[in-house]
Amino acid sequence: MPPGDDTSLELHDVSLSLDGARLFTPLNLTVRAGEAATVMGPSGCGKSSLLAHICGTLAPAFTPAGRVSLAGEPLDGLPPDRRRIGILFQDDLLFPHLSVGENLTFGLTPEIRGHTARREKIEAALDEAGLADMADRDPATLSGGQRTRVALMRTLLSEPRALLLDEPFSKLDAELRDRIRAFVFEHARANGIPTLLVTHDPDDAAAASGETIELR
Repeated sequence: MPPGDDTSLELHDVSLSLDGARLFTPLNLTVRAGEAATVMGPSGCGKSSLLAHICGTLAPAFTPAGRVSLAGEPLDGLPPDRRRIGILFQDDLLFPHLSVGENLTFGLTPEIRGHTARREKIEAALDEAGLADMADRDPATLSGGQRTRVALMRTLLSEPRALLLDEPFSKLDAELRDRIRAFVFEHARANGIPTLLVTHDPDDAAAASGETIELR
């Protein structure tokens, strides 16, 4: 996958309120192409809700303030499918009734047409992730780390302009966690994708190596 355009994800005085109470002080942050920034804070402080706001899926109960932009274009008010933002969660959310290759097919952009072209794209993604020849495998037969890599490649195949990470490493054991988060950050950097991670783990923030902000 070729590196992305020189885009930046920018948050200008962004805050969220619930039932009239502001969850955190206004946040200002710029994440440039290929960089990975981290947002930390205790449970319930609004970290996951912040990501939902950025990708356009914030629950109506919340009231956002401030401005979110990507590549200089405001995202506020745009439907999720027009924002082109990928997100990884704690759970990989692979479809259990589909093969690995069929799961990846959901990430392909409409511009890739024809069975051969789509199959080649999927095989290339699996090879890049160290999962060659696994297109026909049942996701249930994969390890946790393999499933996380499939979920990441599915997201990258959609050619997102920014990547959000909602504690996707939290269910992995320590050794696997080191390898998988390095894999995720390396691929985001290679694709020139601004990446925003939310986590409780300072080791995750250190691996991201970008700016770290504590929500208060």
